[in-house]
Formats: sequence, C-alpha cells, structure tokens
Amino acid sequence: MKRLAGKTALITGSARGIGLKFAEAYIREGAKVVIADIDINRAENAASDIGDAAIAVQMDVTDQASIDAAVTSVEERLGGIDILINNAALFTAAPIVEIERADYDKVFAVNVTGTLFTLQAVAKSMIARGKGGKIINMASQAGRRGEALVAVYCATKAAVISLTQSAGLDLIKHGINVNAIAPGVVDGEHWDGVDAFFAKYENKAPGQKKKEVGEAVPFGRMGTAEDLTGMAIFLASPEADYIVAQTYNVDGGNWMS
Repeated sequence: MKRLAGKTALITGSARGIGLKFAEAYIREGAKVVIADIDINRAENAASDIGDAAIAVQMDVTDQASIDAAVTSVEERLGGIDILINNAALFTAAPIVEIERADYDKVFAVNVTGTLFTLQAVAKSMIARGKGGKIINMASQAGRRGEALVAVYCATKAAVISLTQSAGLDLIKHGINVNAIAPGVVDGEHWDGVDAFFAKYENKAPGQKKKEVGEAVPFGRMGTAEDLTGMAIFLASPEADYIVAQTYNVDGGNWMS
C-alpha cells in the first residue's frame, strides 16, 4: 500500500533541488503533486518530466494574490490540498556590521512571511474542506543556533521553528498537523552560492568551505536531497497523525535536540 495514495500535495519552490526530490518521492508513494514555483516555465518542465501525476502552478510566496490564486487553482483542478510543504527559501550571509536592510527584508519576505501566509492560505482551504491535512515547514539546523556570518538566515529559520510550534498548536483542532524538518548541510546547486559567501568573508578558496562542512558531519558527508525524503513522507502520512508542532533534525548528527 502506498503511504500517500489519494493525496494531493502542494510543494513550494519545487521546480528544482530539494523540493523537486520531495515531489518525485511523493509521487512514488501515490500522491498527486503540485509543483509551485515563481518560475512557471521551470515548474512546467519539471511537471512534464515527472509525468501525469504532477501539475505546475506559478506562485510567488512574497505576493498574497499569487498565493491565493495558486491555492484556488489547485482546488479547482484537483479538488483540494491534503499536504503542504513550505520549501521555498533564500540564503544570505554577511558580518553583522555589513547586513543591508534590503537583503534582510528580501530573505525574511520569503523564508518567514512567505511560509506563514502560504501556510495560512492552505490551512483556510483545508479547514473549509473539512478533511484535515498535513503541513510541513522547512527549517534548518541554522535555526537551532546562531552563526557569526549567517545572522539573517539563522533568524529566519528560528522563526520557522517557532511558527511551526504556534501553528501546530492552533491548527490541530482542525485535524491539521503542522511539523517541520531541519536539514543540516545539504549538497546541491544552492551550495555554490553558499560557498561563495564564505569564500568572500572567510578568505577561503572556492569549494574549501563545502569540503570542511562535509567533513565535519558526524555521518561523514554532506546530506543529499534524497536523505530528507523519508522524513517528508513520514510526516505527511497517517503514521504521523499524533505528531504535532515538532521540528525534526535530519542532518547526519550535526545537531542534537
């Protein structure tokens, strides 16, 4: 029996990277998946590659009208949303004295405001439908601690953990479970940008920071998107019905809480 058979999942920022791997894993478990991304062309190509179980919608999580239109579109096309993964996110880094307000506003707009108001829009839809649901927010080990060069990103992910707790406590009365996943260092194209920040501010050669953080993981390597899919499937499945407002570390042992 496939664990997500008959379910529809909306995954933000899923035209590539971790979100796309979640989409592929959910489809293997019997779900229909909505590839929601600000880049509709990339989303449509991803959905086409995946097959008939995937559709694409344009969604800008910083724009409430875009969020609402995407949710309405999924309701009309697929009947409603059973699972949401708030995956869309941005990364930034800078010393405290060099943080720029515009950069702060941009990252918070996606990572925190986007997460909250996408969660809100989908929760309203789930409540109106009356069938409950599962909401999974993407946090980070960066939300568990401060990092000298990563204050803004760390703060956004700490906020995601806190929002998960509050939303989880509020929405469970409607049969909506809200939980989160906190990855550690995950390899992928996004790490080229992360590595570039550290090369700039720590005077490291390109690739050096990535090598260092991979070697520091107790498991012995950086994570992969595939390492996260098991938790994403579990939290969306009936097996997680009694789990509320929790954030699970999937990080190779980097952080214990």
